[in-house]
Amino acid sequence: MSHAVVSQSEWLEARKGLLAKEKEFTQAREALAAQRRDLPWVKIDKPYVFDGESGRESLSELFAGRSQLIVYHFMLAPGWGEGCKSCSYLADHFDGAIPHLAERDVTFVVISRAPLAEIDAYKQRMGWKFKWLSSNGNDFNSDFKVSFPEDQVGQEGIYNFGTTKVYGDEMPGISVLTRNKAGEVFRTYSAYARGLDNMIGTYQFLDLVPKGRDEDGLPFTMSWVKRHDEYEQAVIAAKSCCG
Repeated sequence: MSHAVVSQSEWLEARKGLLAKEKEFTQAREALAAQRRDLPWVKIDKPYVFDGESGRESLSELFAGRSQLIVYHFMLAPGWGEGCKSCSYLADHFDGAIPHLAERDVTFVVISRAPLAEIDAYKQRMGWKFKWLSSNGNDFNSDFKVSFPEDQVGQEGIYNFGTTKVYGDEMPGISVLTRNKAGEVFRTYSAYARGLDNMIGTYQFLDLVPKGRDEDGLPFTMSWVKRHDEYEQAVIAAKSCCG
């Protein structure tokens, strides 16, 4: 990998030039976040009920006494056996954030369409602790545009607010909800596809290093990603193969 090599003073000058642009980006990001918070809300009247470790819980009960709720829509359909590897990549970042979110009046949960037994088996395999519920039997996933019938797969104009093709019967997303003192629940925000990028801490680290995400030339972004217990298996397999 060849790259320009300069003196310390030249590097410092270039770094200060980039710092000015980074500050502009930070200010733009903060302004965008304010616009996100100013979006209007939509009331949720449908009585969704989910299966969890504590039994059946309504959408309102998922708030666990807090006024704000983040739901990650994890791609795990009935009978899959294991969750989507890209969703698993994101999920590796969840557990550490949860106590900090709780301190700011935010509850975080994960919801999938698979039955609870299948969710629990995969969760145990991955060693995750976050709360993960099943929406099996209700319309939550389809209403939030993350699960699709077979005749919609391949179609445009449905996923990601009509901007991205439906590539499979399950697609990823994240949704934010709030609850008022009267117990009414409102949807405030949802993001899909590349809108999930900022939730991936590993990508933020990779953006700092010389090679970046190093995904150019791959069949698709994240094609390199494995479930975290599969990296070690790949290393063992390579050593076994190549001596």
